[in-house]
Amino acid sequence: MLLQLKNVSKWVQSGGQNVFLLKDINFWVNEGDFISIMGPSGSGKSTLLNIIGMLDHFNEGTYTFLEESVHSLKEKHRANLYKQYIGFVFQAYHLIDELTVKENLEMPLLYKKQGSSERKALVADMLDRFNIVGKKDLFPSQLSGGQQQLVGVARALIASPKLILADEPTGNLNSKQGDEIMGIFKELNKEGVTIIQVTHSEKNAAYGSRVLNLLDGCIEC
Repeated sequence: MLLQLKNVSKWVQSGGQNVFLLKDINFWVNEGDFISIMGPSGSGKSTLLNIIGMLDHFNEGTYTFLEESVHSLKEKHRANLYKQYIGFVFQAYHLIDELTVKENLEMPLLYKKQGSSERKALVADMLDRFNIVGKKDLFPSQLSGGQQQLVGVARALIASPKLILADEPTGNLNSKQGDEIMGIFKELNKEGVTIIQVTHSEKNAAYGSRVLNLLDGCIEC
């Protein structure tokens, strides 16, 4: 098993009351799974994804990732864990505007302290794989939305993560670009990468082997 959440709840205080963003989430993921999380806006999808990605804390419950108890880890250890094993793909791309495509791709490798020649080889490989060699010296503002998302996916993959977390990865793309991104995810999943995506799209959700429906912070049975 790659990860497991047991009785995870997260709330915020409002007017002296606890307002639940997630309530009693029980959820597990095996290596090689492709899971789609669906639900209306405000149902807790992105909150759940951020907790799985260790970007957000929760108030109750336990979270185990690769047999490590995430909830009891120190901040630094937790950060090392997600930098090593998790790649993120965001709807809003989250590329660094001041860096070229090539430099954006290199960022996760700098976190892993990989040598210069190894970084160059991995970047060249990703540029080639995503057919963006000709864009390597451009800045994000010079790319189309589809091209920016391709760079975002390439960046998420470059450090060979065990798990990719994708939050509405095709939300800002046209249908052709969206199909291209989903096709890439399907290929990656075949290669053994575990994927969890949040999506509003039934079509995109169908790429997953399992669909999780959230409503008002709870998983619907």
